[in-house]
Amino acid sequence: MPLYLTSATHAVVTVPEIIASRDARQTRQQSWLERHGVTLVSFTIVAPGPVKDTELTRRIFNHGLRELRHLAELSGWEIKKQTCLPLATGPEGLLAIDAPAMSVKLATIGLEQSHPLGRLWDLDVLTAHGQILSRSDFDQPPRDCLICQRNASLCAREQTHSLSELHTRMEALLDAAENAAHA
Repeated sequence: MPLYLTSATHAVVTVPEIIASRDARQTRQQSWLERHGVTLVSFTIVAPGPVKDTELTRRIFNHGLRELRHLAELSGWEIKKQTCLPLATGPEGLLAIDAPAMSVKLATIGLEQSHPLGRLWDLDVLTAHGQILSRSDFDQPPRDCLICQRNASLCAREQTHSLSELHTRMEALLDAAENAAHA
């Protein structure tokens, strides 16, 4: 169920709105865990800047959603329930997957590292008991910056790169992914 591209809001969101969105996401995650009792993948897009819901972020999201569904199919995992939310704070997805959380997290790390758009996907995996598995749980280093090889959180905190530079890189990654898909 991909998100429609033409209905992106292009709304400027504030820091308080982003924080409120994270709180709402955590509430949704807990509700889904209680309802479904299986591994949960919470999927968002890395979208620098104050505008999070654009045609670009929705296209990147739709690619990620297809890849997650394909990964589940190849792995023989049942997706018990899935939803996509077209929020002003950026597209979000939840997938309740009947599979071991450790296996799902390892597979999503592989997807983030191998797919041309993987660096733009934030694939959080929660155990059925609500524990968020992190890259460090698997001796994986923090994610690299979109532009340089430094730790992404350092570049973000220091605002090392301009929004224009980051958005240009996002568009180039999307073009590369779409060209590879058509080759």
